[in-house]
Amino acid sequence: MNKEELIPKLKTIIAPYVQDEEAFKNLSEDTDFVKDLKINSANLVDIILDIEDEFDIRLENEDMEKMLDVKSAMQIINIKLDN
Repeated sequence: MNKEELIPKLKTIIAPYVQDEEAFKNLSEDTDFVKDLKINSANLVDIILDIEDEFDIRLENEDMEKMLDVKSAMQIINIKLDN
């Protein structure tokens, strides 16, 4: 799935958990979930569960640990979708 398809889907998933609206408006591949969007660790788990549901994939613990920003989330989703 390309970036133009993936980023809008991720924005929809992430939106309810964002604490910094200004950073969310400027969301890009380099946006960090915790540092930029101020999403707490409990909400990160919710986002991961929502990603699993949206894309019908299963994320392992090691995937979750790496999913700290938009770019890594996109890479992990695409790897899982290709398998």
